[in-house]
Amino acid sequence: MGSDFHNIVVPIVDARFVGSDELSSTPHGACGAHPDSSVPTNPSPIGSAIIDYERLAFAPSTIRWKTHTMSLSPSTPVIVGIGQFNERIGSSSYRALSAVDIAAESATRAIGDALSLDRLRDHIDAIATTRTFDDSNPLRAQPFGRSNNFPRSVARRLGIAPRIAVWEKGGGDSPQKLVSEFCLRLATGECRMALIAGAENISTARWLKAEGKTADWSEEVDGSVDNRGMGLHGLVYRYNTNHGLVGTPPAYGLCETARRAALKQTPAEYSMEMGRLFAPFTSVAAANPYASSAVSPSTAEELVTVGERNRMIASPYPQRLVARDQVNQGAALLLTTVGVARELGIDERKWVFLVGHAATVEREVMERQDPGQYPAAVLACRDAMQQAGVTTDDLAFFDFYSCYPIAVSSVAIDGLGLKADDPRGLTVTGGLPYFGGPGNNYSMHAIATMVERLRERRDTYGLVGANGGYLSKYAVGIYSTRPAPFVPSDSAHLQATIDSWPAPPRVTRPEGPATIETFTVVYAKGVPDYAVVMCRNADGARFLAKTEAGDTSTIDAMLSSDPLGRTVHVRATDHGNRFAFAESRLNELFPRRAVALRATYEFAKVERRDHLLIVSIDRQEVRNALHPPANEELAGIWDAFEADPDLWVAILTGAGSDAFSAGNDLKYTASGKPMWIPHSGFGGLTARIRTKPVIAAVNGHAMGGGTEMALACDIVVADERASFALSEVKVGVVAACGGIVRLPREIPRKIALEHILTGRAIHARRAAELGLVNRVTSAGEALAGALDIAQEILSVSPTSVRVSMKIVNDMDAGDCTTPSPHLDELYTSEDYREGPQAFKEKRKPVWKNR
Repeated sequence: MGSDFHNIVVPIVDARFVGSDELSSTPHGACGAHPDSSVPTNPSPIGSAIIDYERLAFAPSTIRWKTHTMSLSPSTPVIVGIGQFNERIGSSSYRALSAVDIAAESATRAIGDALSLDRLRDHIDAIATTRTFDDSNPLRAQPFGRSNNFPRSVARRLGIAPRIAVWEKGGGDSPQKLVSEFCLRLATGECRMALIAGAENISTARWLKAEGKTADWSEEVDGSVDNRGMGLHGLVYRYNTNHGLVGTPPAYGLCETARRAALKQTPAEYSMEMGRLFAPFTSVAAANPYASSAVSPSTAEELVTVGERNRMIASPYPQRLVARDQVNQGAALLLTTVGVARELGIDERKWVFLVGHAATVEREVMERQDPGQYPAAVLACRDAMQQAGVTTDDLAFFDFYSCYPIAVSSVAIDGLGLKADDPRGLTVTGGLPYFGGPGNNYSMHAIATMVERLRERRDTYGLVGANGGYLSKYAVGIYSTRPAPFVPSDSAHLQATIDSWPAPPRVTRPEGPATIETFTVVYAKGVPDYAVVMCRNADGARFLAKTEAGDTSTIDAMLSSDPLGRTVHVRATDHGNRFAFAESRLNELFPRRAVALRATYEFAKVERRDHLLIVSIDRQEVRNALHPPANEELAGIWDAFEADPDLWVAILTGAGSDAFSAGNDLKYTASGKPMWIPHSGFGGLTARIRTKPVIAAVNGHAMGGGTEMALACDIVVADERASFALSEVKVGVVAACGGIVRLPREIPRKIALEHILTGRAIHARRAAELGLVNRVTSAGEALAGALDIAQEILSVSPTSVRVSMKIVNDMDAGDCTTPSPHLDELYTSEDYREGPQAFKEKRKPVWKNR
């Protein structure tokens, strides 16, 4: 046989690939074991449901095997080069490199591992990079600048000009997904040689800031790039962040405690289990020359004992069980095909094949039957092993993503039946808390190290599991020096199964008693700050709640004894759901306000004329734009209006003559101060179901939320200078406070969409023609016109008016009071941040549409 032929064992998953005479009823894997032999015999409990991993995986009868000699196609992708680099602060070689420089150094090493940069420079026609943390979240930006085109910046340092450049979205699963993607692109001939790289320099950035030093890492690089964006959509949810799940420790803490609940362990028992799981990782990291810092092996007790140098972050995690992202690390891989590798003379002893791979996306945390399990990741692991024709017994090496203990235990132990003290070990790097967690690029190090191990122990297999988000997405690769054909896999069959799982019922605004399903206590510099609980009410509906700021007594009660399964009392507030162990404590924290008008207000003027209430928004310095305190104040005014039987009609207007309301106060939004809107909506009005008429007297511009308040009113009078605009799209947001729903109801749909999608204003007389405005007055006379209509209403039966309003509401209510799930897509976009920031800086926004 020629040099391109090998004897291989081929897994057959689709019967189209073999003739009937070739099928065998006896499985024959690499070690003669059935692909399903490693499935735990006991199904894993998932809350009230049961996830049977054996049932969800491929049935044994669907995997057929044949052993014969076949051609290994020259288009088969193969890893031929690896490179890793670490820059430790204080070392003699420390240069305070940028993330691009570290990635380029790693890439140079990967290329040199295969041949040399001079010999391969002209052959690298594709480059892909992971995303740094600074570019994955708008809140993490550091002050020293960054590249506008990370892949091309790396390429420029190497002196290469690849035809293809990919800047992957954020996620710890991205290195493995890039390997799978470019194996396919190589196999189909789209490229000849691909360089994949990534890096972080968070440690240097923080050191420079602490030392009062500066750097300039900004650069503008031309060239096409497939920029896939931050990748926050599907990971960040407003509901979750509003209830304290900010960053990874609280979210993982909830999941970890849910796993403890299923195991029925005490906090102390479970803490030691986490320590025993991670203690072997410290020994591996101590021997790894690319670890982020010098590491000493630790015992389980040392990892979980809380102290000055191991403070609590979020229960159940002390600092030494948490991924360390303050690192300066980079890793790179060089991929090509068997044909190109032979053409260039790359040593076959360097070759490592991707023999199985899969990727899945888990349900959002609130939609998981059991947040303490990770079945999507388990299915991905099993599917990848089945492609490779191996079982866990056949694998010589593992690297399970290890940002937190549950990322390992829920997959390796609960799902695949491995033991924490498996002599093969569950990591090849030493894990994210000890080796280091270089942002989204950690698993690139795992793959590079796995290649090293497999080159040393030829004809063995290794598994790399890469996790992203909050146990949210998982990518798996099975690697070996043993030649095997590349099998494309989109894991669609797995994802369809995951997406079909039922989600628990949910309630947005719970009230009354509920049972704690899982919890975490979040710390600030080692001091308990707040607690988050995931609960079920009497109907079985799930929700999140957190402690009110300053409620130390409830936090103390959470810490004094295990709160799992205990009853709490919950109250929905404008700031989110709040809980305590006694209703009396909630009453202390949230005393019932007297629903009555006050003598004075800070952000509005209120005038009572017999049965008429006139409310004037009074923030003239910002054209009557509203911020959270003003919204809250107006909500109280409308509460009082509804509750007072002697008030029958109200008029809403804006103080001064320039504007009715410019909508949301964008400067306040861009300041980073806490944002919230009352449950009754913008201005306390847009989500309110009312029984009394409110007339809008629009005296000037009504922009964004100003138009939404006018739309929420029952009658609109405008002076001739007035204009209406749902201008939100111009500042990167949407008219989510009822405007998108109400405007197409008020005027023809196509005309409404034209104004919604462009943000263009509708002037007063055109608004009257369309039916958006009842009447137009001369300049400055909108209030007088509104008073005329109010007097007409006041002259008729208030009971008839009230009943008429209720009947109309019954026909019309619903859509405007329910937040759209599509808002999460907006909330995680770059444009959402860009609009308010550009407004604040008085510059033209730069839209990214991602």
